[in-house]
Amino acid sequence: MLLRTDGDAVIAIGQASHAWVSGQLAQAWGNERIPAPEPREEVCLAAAQHDVGMAEWDLRPALNPDTGRPQSFLEMPLPVHVGLWTAAPGRLMTQSRYAALLVSMHGTALYAHRDTSSMSPVGRELVAGYLDSQRAFQDDLAVRLGADRPQLRRNQQLLWTWDAISLALCLRWDPLRLAEVPAPHGQLDLDLELRAHEADQFTLDPWPFAGAPVRVRCEGARLDGRYETEPELRRALRQAPIVTLEFTLTPA
Repeated sequence: MLLRTDGDAVIAIGQASHAWVSGQLAQAWGNERIPAPEPREEVCLAAAQHDVGMAEWDLRPALNPDTGRPQSFLEMPLPVHVGLWTAAPGRLMTQSRYAALLVSMHGTALYAHRDTSSMSPVGRELVAGYLDSQRAFQDDLAVRLGADRPQLRRNQQLLWTWDAISLALCLRWDPLRLAEVPAPHGQLDLDLELRAHEADQFTLDPWPFAGAPVRVRCEGARLDGRYETEPELRRALRQAPIVTLEFTLTPA
């Protein structure tokens, strides 16, 4: 779950709704300078479903007793987070195995970037086991699909890019700079910069979409106050006003 500050309240954005933004970005991605994803539908599905493992958890989130609000995705206990990411690819296997493969690769990319030096030995062992099992799953599935490995790597980098842009839109990260965004074959990868301007108005440079402007949206639930118990929090979440968030991107 993402928690977006809204005055004294927060807007609780489900991970699946944030991933929906990633999918909308993927659908719009591609122009003469920056290629569209290929295979398009499978990659766009992976973008839209990359947080599928979190959907059930977001319906019944755990309480952060220090804030009186739901635990955000940055506050979840490591065993819970690893468990959800372990299960995520399997949730897509009956829909698209290629998308399931990309979701698995996205999860391992997240953990490969994570600093484990401050973790307990048990935590480091948990992460190492997750990475080993997922990489074995990826190797097996890539062989079965006859997947192009360089293309897989490019699509994983694109998924990383869309995920980061979506997080920046939802959480107002400004600026966001992204390196090694895939460019056409034979060209150097690109550095992208996202900047916020007026409320939920952003520029992106260089421009990666076919048309302009690009508008994407998601939804969340507005939570006021502090909650003392998980049943109270979950009841408030079910009854909270629904907020639609729309973000507009234009060329710099």
